[in-house]
Amino acid sequence: ALPAAAAGGGLALLLVPGERVLPSLLAAAGTGLLGTLALPLRAVAAHRRPQPAARADLVRARPSRRRTVAELTVLVLAVGAVVALRRRSTAAGGVDALVSAAPVLVAVIAALVLMRLYPLPLRLAARPAARSAGLIGFLSLARAGRAPATAGLPLLALLVALTTASFGGSVLAGVATARDHAALTAVGAEARISADKPLPEELRKAVAKVPGVEDAVPIRLDVQAADDSGPPLYLVVADADAYARLARATGLGAFSAGDLADPGGDRPLPAIVSPGVLARFGRAPMALQPEFGRLVVRPKAVRADTPAQPGGDFVLINARSVARLHPDTYADPATGACVLLLSGRSLSAPALRAAVRAHTPASLPTHLALRAAERAKLADSPLQQGAERLYTAAVAAGAGFALLALLLSLLQAAPQRTQLLARLRTMGLTPAQGRRLMVLEALPQALLAALGGALVGVAAIRLLGPGMDLTPLALPGSPGGGGAGTVRLQSDPASLLLPSAGVVALALAVVLVQAWLSERRRESTELRAGDTR
Repeated sequence: ALPAAAAGGGLALLLVPGERVLPSLLAAAGTGLLGTLALPLRAVAAHRRPQPAARADLVRARPSRRRTVAELTVLVLAVGAVVALRRRSTAAGGVDALVSAAPVLVAVIAALVLMRLYPLPLRLAARPAARSAGLIGFLSLARAGRAPATAGLPLLALLVALTTASFGGSVLAGVATARDHAALTAVGAEARISADKPLPEELRKAVAKVPGVEDAVPIRLDVQAADDSGPPLYLVVADADAYARLARATGLGAFSAGDLADPGGDRPLPAIVSPGVLARFGRAPMALQPEFGRLVVRPKAVRADTPAQPGGDFVLINARSVARLHPDTYADPATGACVLLLSGRSLSAPALRAAVRAHTPASLPTHLALRAAERAKLADSPLQQGAERLYTAAVAAGAGFALLALLLSLLQAAPQRTQLLARLRTMGLTPAQGRRLMVLEALPQALLAALGGALVGVAAIRLLGPGMDLTPLALPGSPGGGGAGTVRLQSDPASLLLPSAGVVALALAVVLVQAWLSERRRESTELRAGDTR
């Protein structure tokens, strides 16, 4: 203030000559004196009356204006990121730092809201605990509420880390689910053996004995030209019981075998049809002319998919009904099954190939398709592998940072907890009561972080899911971009619950270990005269 006043007075004398010097010097001196004494006088006025020291613990602390402004700034950024992501979608390509930070910004906003709400349940729970006869609950809640205001910062780190882990895990789960379904749609079962001519019966018996195979269903598949000049129909003839088991195992158009029960006589055969067939021909009986004889069928049920022809226009009927109506042509080996669909788990690909080679004549070209092989094709490009590694690293880093934040916060308060237990043991606290006290003190923050992390993960996925197109990552070569085959982000229960459960488990383990260690120390090593901890 004084150098500025001297410079101002000197400039006034130089720039305005002829004026009186003394008033100019007095004005400059007064200005400098006012600037110099302003802050000390304000401090004296503020401390004229002694004020008791205000508590700065977690329950009593009030957020400052700076914190409110910072939170509102982050809120504006988060809203902008969510709106931009939902409008543009990730299918547009390119890199946008704001859009990329949307999951983290949503997690930060949710964490700030929970940090503001955290003292409320502590105050509400402390009142009945204070009136109860037990001492452990009151002490634990009082300790949690008397923690410094900065004790809520680990909650911020925990929620951001848990949301990142849940979001990345849901992305990986969505990609895996989309690839599994795409591979299943391409094959129709765990394995598919097909040829242009009927397959030998010995082949079906041989593959049924391969390790991992639970069922081998022969399928007669006949292409029928439609009367409406539309796309052809696929007539699927299979044993109703075996095919119903296959449909349930694969999840493609599950139905009850009773829907295809043989009606007997000349009545139309019940059929399961695709929505396209129903839309084109309705529910009236229709005549088909496969190679083993004329058939009249009536739609009984509608399914969007079927293992023999996923996604196509199909008509499924019971093989027993066909055998009753046309016993001679049906039993003819020339009209046998050209497709074998295999269900099971962990099918041995080498054993299947060996069985096909051993029981198929060389003159019959045979194709073996495996669901596992089809799925592997969808993940063999460097782009898909690199993206999966990136998301896996994000999940691991998020879970690791969450556990590290919790561990550091618990270890930072370990000396105070240990000394508290030592003091209470001199007053008659038992080891079991000490363990309960430490567990109940650590549980509020751990439970809030776990529950909040799961809920924030669900909220982030709901907010950002419409703008997340996982098709380029899950199914390379697919158009995506919001079409019918677009892979959208969905919540994965395991990705949401496992990191949160790990946080609670780690918190319990750490405080129990601390209690166990403190029980083995003497009070004299923790309580010393003059110790101010």
